[in-house]
Amino acid sequence: MIKQEATLSSWVLHVLEQSSRFFDEQGQSAYLVGGSIRNLLLRQPCVDWDIATTGDIRQLARLLADRLGGFYAPMHERASRVIVKQELQELVLDLSPLQGSSIEEDLCTRDFTINAIAAPFGAAMTALTIESSLDAFSALTIDPLHGREDLAQRTLRVTTDATFQKDPLRLLRAVRFALHYQLKIEPETTRLIKRDAYLLPRVASERLHEELYSLLRSDGASARLRFLDSYGLLTILIPELEPGRGMQQPSLHHWDVFEHSLEAVATLERLARTLQQRPEEIAQSDLEAGGQGDMLAIQQLLREAEQQKIFSFARLTSPEMKLAALLHDIGKTTTHAVDEEGNITFYHHPQAGIPLAKEITRRLSVSTHDSRAIQQVVAHHMRPGQLSHDSVTPRAIRRFFVDLGPNGIYVALVSLADHLSMRGPEPLTIHWQRHRGTVRTLLTRYIRERQQILPPRLIQSEELIRRFKLSPGPLIGQILEAIAEAQAEGVLHSKEEVLWFVEEKLQQIQPDREK
Repeated sequence: MIKQEATLSSWVLHVLEQSSRFFDEQGQSAYLVGGSIRNLLLRQPCVDWDIATTGDIRQLARLLADRLGGFYAPMHERASRVIVKQELQELVLDLSPLQGSSIEEDLCTRDFTINAIAAPFGAAMTALTIESSLDAFSALTIDPLHGREDLAQRTLRVTTDATFQKDPLRLLRAVRFALHYQLKIEPETTRLIKRDAYLLPRVASERLHEELYSLLRSDGASARLRFLDSYGLLTILIPELEPGRGMQQPSLHHWDVFEHSLEAVATLERLARTLQQRPEEIAQSDLEAGGQGDMLAIQQLLREAEQQKIFSFARLTSPEMKLAALLHDIGKTTTHAVDEEGNITFYHHPQAGIPLAKEITRRLSVSTHDSRAIQQVVAHHMRPGQLSHDSVTPRAIRRFFVDLGPNGIYVALVSLADHLSMRGPEPLTIHWQRHRGTVRTLLTRYIRERQQILPPRLIQSEELIRRFKLSPGPLIGQILEAIAEAQAEGVLHSKEEVLWFVEEKLQQIQPDREK
C-alpha cells in the first residue's frame, strides 16, 4: 500500500488499477496528466483524475464505466467523464484524446507548467501500488516544461505566451491556482495576465460563474477578490464596480465606494463567524459592545430560524450572499452627487442599483433564485439602518417582511455587515448598538411571532369583489393591505370585524356609496 502521505485510499487505488488494466486490454496508450499528477506530487488529495489516451474516447469511456460499475457522461468536444461511487467516496475519471503526435506535444498545449506533467498510466500504478513510493512515481513523470521544478518552487508559469488567448478563462484559473496552492505568479505570466485581461468577457457566462463562485465560496473571499483586482481582472469581470474606485463618501464612511464594497464581503464573513462562536466568546466580542446582549439574542434567533428551515448559516456565507454584499452599493456609482454645501449624496442608490445588479447577475449566469436574493439585498439593505433611527413600529416590521419574506433575515444581516464595513478600523458607536438592536427586533418578530405580523387572510379578494360589488383593480389591493395591517396591530380578529372594517373604509373612500 502507498504511503499515507499520498492520501489515496485502497478503494481509489483499486479503481485506478482496474482502469489501467482496461486501457492495456484495449491496446490504447494512456497517461495520467494535469491536475491528478500535480496533486500527487504536492501530496494533496485528488478526486478528479485526468487521462489522456488514444482511441475513440466516448466508446472507451462507456466501456470503462461498465467495467467499473460507474456512470458515463459526455463532456465538451470529444472528452468524456466516468464517475465511480462507493458509499461516501467518489472518483472521477476525465478522458480526453491526446493532442498532437505524442504526449510531449500534448503537454505543451496545456495551460500552466504545473499542469503539463504526465505519467504512463500502467507504470504510475506500479509505482503507487507495488513499489508504494511517490519518489518512484515522480521519477517516471514526463515533464518537458519543467513543471516539477515550478511546483517545488511554488511558481505558476504559463506554457506559452498564447495561453490566455487560447482560452481566456485561464486568466481566472491562474488566480485560483495561485490562491489554492499558495503559488507566486512569475513576472512574465503576470504581464500576460494584464495584457490579455480584456479577453475575459469572451468566455461563456456559465464558465465565468463557476470560477467566480469558486473564489467566493472560500473563507477570506474579500482578500481573494482583492487579489483578482490586483491583476486587473475584477473590474473586467464586473465593470460596474470601477466607477466606485476613488469615489469618496460622507464622513461617516472610512472607505471609498469600491473599497467599502470589498470590505462588506469581509465583514459579512466576520459577522457570520461571530454568530457561530460560543456564547462567552460572543459576549467578549467588540460586536457586542454596549452590553445589550443583542448578538447573543440574534445567534439564538438564527438557530431557531434554522430549525424552522427559513435560514441557514451556510447560505449566509454562500457565494450569492457574498456577491450580494459586494454589489449592495452598486447603485452609488450612478447616483453620486455633491450638493451646494459640498455634501456628498447618493440619493435613491438602492433603487438605482437594482437594474445594475440584475444585469450583472444575468451576465454571470447567476440562477434566478440567487439573482432575486441579490437584488433584494441591493434594494432593501438600507431599511434596517433607517428603522434604527426611529422606533420600530409593527407596521414597519410587517412591511419589511411582506416585501422580503425569509430573505428579510439575510437582508438584515447584510445591513449589519454594511454598517461594519462603513466604519473600517474606527470604533463602533451608539449607532451600531441601535442598528444591532433593530435587527434583533426584526428577527424576533419574524422568527417567533410570524403569525402575528403576517396573519392569514380573513377574507379573499374574490369575496371582497362579490360582497361589496367592487370592480377588480388597485382598490382591492389597498383594502387587503389595510386589513392585514389592522390584523397585525390586533384590531381585527374575525371575519365579521373585517366586513365592518371594509364597509367603513369604503365609506371614507366613496362617501356616496350605498350600504
